[in-house]
Order: sequence, then C-alpha cells, then structure tokens
Amino acid sequence: MNRHYLILSGLVVLGILYPQAFPGYLSVAITLLLFAGWATAWDILGGWAGQVSLGHASFVGLGGYFVAVGASQYGIAPWWAVAMALVAAAVLAYLWGRLTFKLTGPYFTLSTIAIAEILRLVAINEGWLTGGATGVFIMSLPEPFGLDLFARQTNYYLALAFAALTVLTVIAMSRNKFGYQLRAVREDEDSAMASGINPTTVKLKAFMLSGALTALGGGIYAIFLSFLEPHVIFYLLLSVQIALTAIIGGRGTIWGPCVGALLVVGSGEVFRTTFAEANMLIYGLLIMLVVMFLPRGIVGEPARYLIRRAYAKRAQS
Repeated sequence: MNRHYLILSGLVVLGILYPQAFPGYLSVAITLLLFAGWATAWDILGGWAGQVSLGHASFVGLGGYFVAVGASQYGIAPWWAVAMALVAAAVLAYLWGRLTFKLTGPYFTLSTIAIAEILRLVAINEGWLTGGATGVFIMSLPEPFGLDLFARQTNYYLALAFAALTVLTVIAMSRNKFGYQLRAVREDEDSAMASGINPTTVKLKAFMLSGALTALGGGIYAIFLSFLEPHVIFYLLLSVQIALTAIIGGRGTIWGPCVGALLVVGSGEVFRTTFAEANMLIYGLLIMLVVMFLPRGIVGEPARYLIRRAYAKRAQS
C-alpha cells in the first residue's frame, strides 16, 4: 500500500479518538479540519493545475446556502442539499473556467475576485433567495439514525470525514493519468499541448473537482455555524485564508495544505489566547518568516530538496 494511504489511515484513527481525549477543544478542531479540506480542495486548482484562485469562498457560500436555505425554507434534508450543491458548484466552476481560463497569471486571479464579489452582492441583494444581508438561520434538521447534526461531536466527525475525503482524492489523483496531466499543464502548457493534452479541458476538470469539494465543506460549515450571512461566508478574506493555508503548507503537495491548516488555524488560536491584542502581529510575522525562508512552503521546500538530491544521485551513478 502507498505510504500516503497508510499515513492517512493513521491520522483518521487518531482523529476518531480525538473527541474522547480533548472534548473541550472540538470547535478549534472542526475549524482546522474544514480549512485542511478547503485548502486541499483549493490546491487541486491552485497547486496541481497552477491556477491561483482568490474566489473559493464562493463555493463555501454556495454549499452553505444550499443547506441553510434548503432546510429553513423548503425542508430539504442536508444530504440532499449537499448533493445539489455539489452539482451546482461543478456547473459554476465549468462556466467560470470557460470565461476566465483565457486569462493568464495575475489576470486570472483578479477575475476570480471579481466573480466572487458578484456572487456576494447577489447573495446580499436577493433576499427572497438567501435571506439578504440579515442572513438565514438553520432552526432544525432531521436526525438520521438518532444523530443530532447540531452537536459539536457530530460536526467534528463530519469535518473529519470531509478532510479525509479531500486528501484521499488528491492521493488517488496524484498517482493516475489526471494527476500527471495537471503537472504537465502547470509546468508548460505548450509542451503539454504538443503531447496531446488539452490544457483547458484539464484545468476545467480540476476547477470542477475543486469547487465541488469546497462546496461539500461549505455545507458542513453551515451546519456548524447554524447561521449564515453573506458578508461573512462570501468574504474575500475567507478566500485569501484558504489560499494562504495551501501556499504556506506547500502548493502541489499532498500534505502541504494540511500542515498549512495546522499552522494557520492552530497558531492563530494559540496567539489569540496567549498574546491577546498582539496576536495578529505575531501571526503576521510568522507567515512572513515562512514565506521568506520557505518560498515553496513548509512541505514543498523539503520535498523539492529531496527530489533534487535523488536526481543528483542518479546522475552520479
């Protein structure tokens, strides 16, 4: 069995035991797992395909509002709402990619901000659909098999399953044809085209997969919060945090986004409780140090070193 599957299995086992060992820290753990899943999903597009997006909060909001509006206005069970959100996110990503993949470099990134802002304004102004600026409450949810979906322990296990699923998807992707196509497109689109790869098709698939997985996490986030407002869930800062988590951990790596989530969410919580009002200053300095001395990320930089060392040994033999 691939070592990544073994690592994931071990982490899932530890994750299952976590609530029994630390029952008072479930909210922090839920946030960490959600960001690990979102950053891993973002990395499919931003790391493996090389298309940096700052609009992924749109997919978080899409998944969240499908669950919240479905439950509060139409009585739709959250699992059906999430299923519809996955389809809607994939369709949105396809149309979004068709419009913006002709742009390159920072222009694509700027276009993602613009489209995400449009969706935020729609959510604010179309009160008949989203509840408008005042937001929407999730007052009640069904209890499948007697499970209280509002319970923190249930939220935790849903977030754990989400994070594990996204990592499992990337592990599987990294070892199949699609993963190699993404690497080829990221490194050199012209060379990829010469090899018979259609860069636009490959990037669209990556965007659709990334968006659908992000929306799945958004649905869980909605249940966790029980209240959504567009100013928060569609906020640009959330998109930046998701991207930053993957970049700090290491773009285009399997475990980089998870390590980034541990640092970003974990250190943020520690600094908030330890340094009080100075926490953002310390937090910013930590991020700056990582970017300066590990430009490829905490996992990406050592991985690059090991790959170059392996090539050097082969060349000498």
